[in-house]
Amino acid sequence: MKRSPELEPWNVSASAFPGHDAPIADRLRFLLAYAVLAPSSHNTQPWIFRLRGGRIELCADRARALPVVDHDDRELTISCGCALFNLRVAAEHFGYQPLIELLPDPGERDLLATFALGTRHEVPHEVHVLFGAIPRRHTNRAPFEQRQVEDALQARLVAAAEAERAWLTCFTRKRDRHAIAGLVAEGDRIQFADKRFRRELAAWVHANRSHSRDGMPGYAYGYGDLVSIAEPFVIRTFDLGKGVAAKDMDLAEHSPLLAVIGTQGDSTVEWIRAGLALQHVLLLATGVGLSASFLNQPIEVENLRARLAAITERQGSPQLLLRIGYAPEAKPTPRRAADDVLRR
Repeated sequence: MKRSPELEPWNVSASAFPGHDAPIADRLRFLLAYAVLAPSSHNTQPWIFRLRGGRIELCADRARALPVVDHDDRELTISCGCALFNLRVAAEHFGYQPLIELLPDPGERDLLATFALGTRHEVPHEVHVLFGAIPRRHTNRAPFEQRQVEDALQARLVAAAEAERAWLTCFTRKRDRHAIAGLVAEGDRIQFADKRFRRELAAWVHANRSHSRDGMPGYAYGYGDLVSIAEPFVIRTFDLGKGVAAKDMDLAEHSPLLAVIGTQGDSTVEWIRAGLALQHVLLLATGVGLSASFLNQPIEVENLRARLAAITERQGSPQLLLRIGYAPEAKPTPRRAADDVLRR
């Protein structure tokens, strides 16, 4: 399959695994090709990996932070948790027990986790399914079909989040979706009224023909080539909150399933676990033919977060709001290759 250079990382193939007798550094470098396919806020890809003594160190790349929309680096940390989950699943697929330590050094704030390959072990079928979904998972911002997500599938998504020490609450009733959609719309209006938010967002929106290896090309929002060229200027210059709010409210209300992922606490380690849970849920969803995208505005706007928490009726902190349903597969967005994020 031929793709432009910025999409080439999606062409990763398991058949290129260097083999169990290859040097450990070669095996670890190969696994990173799956880690970099994780989702991230604004597709910033805010991670750096270091190879140190037969292990990988996962570090936050705070040069790619979003200080306006994500002032405490919560979403940045969640994104790194997603990359860690991909790394874990890839290792398991090739028959290794992953050895992971979260926040191993309190003196190094950017070091979020260490990863090593343990002993060989038998691989459950579910791991292969999750692994196969990694290069097929793409954020899908298009409207979803009205086909309902079956109760049994919802239960599996809930179990996936719980396996990572997080929780997931599903909302299918019209009144619940309406209430949450109202918070999404309110969040849009608040965010777009802020010039700093608009400048930050515009910096990560690119024309369709851009060869940038990060950020969001216009086609991810359904924009044609000409509109995609003008869109960053339009976002920076005009308060689009009213129109964006109306569109997002309609998407939320007409999505078959809204789901909130949350954690008991709201610390760095809980954010990493939220990322593990998110990617587990997304890969499971992809594996059964579901699509998903994010509506995180009610969590990003602090005074709306408590109102969303009240709707969930769960103890703890909401971390992510997803819309989930059936839709044609979305086009992938650009990625940096593993070598671009690896420090030796």
